[in-house]
Amino acid sequence: MSTDQKPPLAAVLAAFAALYIIWGSTYLGIRFAIETMPPFTMAGIRFLAAGAMLYGWSRARGAAAPSRPQWRTAVVVGALLLLGGNGGVTWAEQRIPSGVAALLIASTPMWMVILDWLRPGGTRPGWAVELGLLVGLVGMFLLVGPSSLGGQTVDGLGALAVGGAALSWAIGSIYQRRAPKADSTLLNVGMQMLAGGTLLLVFGLALGERLSPEAVSLKSGLSLAYLVFIGAIVGYSAYVWLLKVSTAAKASTYAYVNPIVAVLLGWALAGEPLGPRVIASGVTVVLAVALITTAKAVPARPPAATVSVR
Repeated sequence: MSTDQKPPLAAVLAAFAALYIIWGSTYLGIRFAIETMPPFTMAGIRFLAAGAMLYGWSRARGAAAPSRPQWRTAVVVGALLLLGGNGGVTWAEQRIPSGVAALLIASTPMWMVILDWLRPGGTRPGWAVELGLLVGLVGMFLLVGPSSLGGQTVDGLGALAVGGAALSWAIGSIYQRRAPKADSTLLNVGMQMLAGGTLLLVFGLALGERLSPEAVSLKSGLSLAYLVFIGAIVGYSAYVWLLKVSTAAKASTYAYVNPIVAVLLGWALAGEPLGPRVIASGVTVVLAVALITTAKAVPARPPAATVSVR
């Protein structure tokens, strides 16, 4: 967008607020949705529906039909980010609070730094990023450490599932950087959602999940609709628009705002614990993510299109 077509400041601030609140609230939306729906089946329906709308809308607006290599990228990224990433978080929220899941998934930038460092030809991160990694490890230990630290302990299997989800998300994010992709960001996201949603449904069927529509509560149904229309459609539209009118570094600040929103919403609307342990962990994790993302943001460039783990 040219400098003489800058949008009103109020519109930009509203888009940031929407991005922070919407993507921060999806963790609680997942918790409510899986109260009466199996986790992988719910996630599959969510992303198939959202993906179909984003893909159809992008094609209707003139986006070119994807090539076979671009679809292959979408399948791989969908498997890593949606089946492994979002699927892991959705399953884990049966065992751990939504706010805790958000704090644990915030470790994704840490995994990306480590994987970038260890890959062939990788470079060692600067001191600010290394400090962020250290602070992040402290935050994770505070959250999932022994009961002698005080406060309510976190279910180990649930925490392990989210840790695996964060690692899967990081691998997928690194993979898609140089993989063939369509020019349209929303088209890419729609393709990844279609592929990932299909894989989630197949995985759920393989696990024996069965959805009984008559057993789905109104709260779960409305939560699923929120995840599709607000979390995916509105959230991604706001994010893509911000990438055009703002900077990638500013748009990526959702990474350390979303966990705060998720913890507060879980406490206020679902009675999730908000003791000293969660607060201390939240502060350190957010600080770690801020250190890592701001240190890596110069020079900043728009991130490649990927679907969010939220």
